[in-house]
Amino acid sequence: MSNKKKQSTLISLGFNNVVVKDKIVAVVAPEAAPIKRLKEEARQSKKLIDATSGRRTRAVIITESDHIILASVQPETIAQRFS
Repeated sequence: MSNKKKQSTLISLGFNNVVVKDKIVAVVAPEAAPIKRLKEEARQSKKLIDATSGRRTRAVIITESDHIILASVQPETIAQRFS
């Protein structure tokens, strides 16, 4: 058996914040009502992570573990960082 560990790729969200690429399910804009409800549900269940450093939320990242991450960079910018 091989003992090789899979190396996780990190995506930068700015302000020294990163997220594991393989754990991201979706990156969406924060304006839609369903996303606002999702954010509130995550806040109540202690699964909301604010990585904006006090800036305006421009992207909402949904992870495999149902954590919601708020980012201050555009969804398109995060998508470009996947490449």
